[in-house]
Amino acid sequence: MNSNSSSNNRSDLPTIGVVVLTMGTRPEELNRALESLLDQQGVSIDAVVVGNGWNPTGVPAGVRTHHLPENLGIPAGRNAGAAVVRGEYLCFLDDDSWFLDRDFLAEAIQRFKDHPGLGLLQPRITDPQRDDDPTRWIPRLNKRTAEVPSKVFHVGETCLVTTTDLFQQTGGWAGGFWYAHEGIELAWRIWDTGHYVWYAGDMRIGHPVVDPRRHDEFYRLNARNRVWLARRNLPAPFRWIYPTSWLLIECLRLRANRSAVAQYLAGWKAGWSGSPWYREPRQKIKWSTILRMTVAGRPPIL
Repeated sequence: MNSNSSSNNRSDLPTIGVVVLTMGTRPEELNRALESLLDQQGVSIDAVVVGNGWNPTGVPAGVRTHHLPENLGIPAGRNAGAAVVRGEYLCFLDDDSWFLDRDFLAEAIQRFKDHPGLGLLQPRITDPQRDDDPTRWIPRLNKRTAEVPSKVFHVGETCLVTTTDLFQQTGGWAGGFWYAHEGIELAWRIWDTGHYVWYAGDMRIGHPVVDPRRHDEFYRLNARNRVWLARRNLPAPFRWIYPTSWLLIECLRLRANRSAVAQYLAGWKAGWSGSPWYREPRQKIKWSTILRMTVAGRPPIL
């Protein structure tokens, strides 16, 4: 591990650990992310670049590195980074995202201070070079107004801020998911602590517009992880209703693409036959949490 000192290390500033996960395949984007991170003002940052199957090189002073000899997948890689950073707050930043505003982290932390019930914050994701941000970046059913903040029940994982204590209470990311839907589980677990998840549409993070289907196993992992999400977190009957309703929805959406439907069905079956546990089983979320989610407009059915 690189022992470079952290940036903005003033004792009177709020402290935040920042985890930047990368496989080393996007050096220009990673450099952009780190430059925007080191440009943040009003916070004391302990930043680490986690090399998922890559030994990070060329990292600027003020950022540490953590080498994972094997690619552990996205959620497990983030967990590895969270274990080695220090701070009262915690931020996860993907290597192809970047801060558009120098006070982003300071503003996010202030919102946690002003709103004690806040448990996890996702900003509005936007590509400043384009005007066609995908609606999938808006983590709620009503996608008409990206700038409007609201409570939400899943998140886009490209940039998230929480407190270190709450992250530890949740048990961290779903390490075995590899890719897809780990943000839903983290959001549910935050709700289960008695806090809420907030989509800050009035804050922003930069991210290029890309097609998520670029991942070879996109449909299979989406289906498998829907089932694992339910098996890990939901009591009966939601454990069966949630992944089954999504199976019907996705097969209807994808009916013109037979290959995608076949891949989704294979993943759905794999979700029931394979073990959803990465290390050890977790307790299901509480019935009181399901009630709070339902009252807030999103019972774990869809």
